[in-house]
Amino acid sequence: MTKKWIALLATATASLLLSVSALAASGGALQQAGNDLGDQASLQRGAQAYMNYCSGCHSLKYLRYSRMAEDLGLTEEQVMENLNFTGAKFGEQIQVAMTQEQGDKWFGKMPPDLSLISRVRGGDWIYTYLKSFYMDETRPMGWNNKLFPNVSMPNPLWELQGVQHAEYGEPDVTGERHPERLVVTSPGQVKPQEFDQTVRDITNFLEYAGEPAVLKRQSMGAWVLLFLGLLAFLAYLLKNEYWKDVH
Repeated sequence: MTKKWIALLATATASLLLSVSALAASGGALQQAGNDLGDQASLQRGAQAYMNYCSGCHSLKYLRYSRMAEDLGLTEEQVMENLNFTGAKFGEQIQVAMTQEQGDKWFGKMPPDLSLISRVRGGDWIYTYLKSFYMDETRPMGWNNKLFPNVSMPNPLWELQGVQHAEYGEPDVTGERHPERLVVTSPGQVKPQEFDQTVRDITNFLEYAGEPAVLKRQSMGAWVLLFLGLLAFLAYLLKNEYWKDVH
C-alpha cells in the first residue's frame, strides 16, 4: 500500500472517529415530535405553555398577538387576558419584559428570539431539546442538556417534568464521558405522557410561529389542487376540440 493510500485511509478513519465523537457530544439521535399543525387545540395549548414557561426570556418578535389570535381561533380578550404578560398592545409583536442588562447579568447574554428556531433547527430538535435537560452540579446554573451540551439555560419545564440525572457511558476517543441516558429521579407535577404532550404542543406552536402563513397555505391547498384538476380537464376538452378534425 502506497503512502498516499495510507494517508487517505488515516484521514478517513480520523474523520469517522470525530463524527462519532461529535454525535455523542450532541446527544445522538433526535426523538420524533409527531406534532400536527392542523391541530388547533394543540396550537392553543402550545401558545399557553410557551407564554407561561418560555416568554419570560424568549421573544417572538416576528409574530403579533393579533395574528396569533386570528390563526389560532382566539379572541382579543382571551389573548390579552391569558397570553399577554408584558402589557403590549394587541397589534404589537410578542416581546419580553427582560432588559439587555438583566439578560447579561443572569445568563451572560440576552436569550435569543425564537421566532425562527423551528426553521433553523426543526421540530424534532426542539422536542428533543426540551426533554433533554438534566442536573449537572458542575454547571453555573446547575443544569445541562444532553442534546445541546453546556447550554446557558436552565430547564424551564422542570416543575412539570421533574428532575433528571444522567447516566454516563464509556469514554469516547477523546477520553470524555457523555450522558448515555437520562433518568427522572424526582417526579414532576404531571405524568410522563402528559409532559410529552406539553412539549409536543410547544413544538407545534413554535413551528407555527416560524411561518404563520403555513396554516392558510395548507387550508388553501385542497382548493388549489381542485382548481388545477378542473383546469387540466378543460385543457383536455379544448385539446380534443382542436384536434377532432385533424387526421
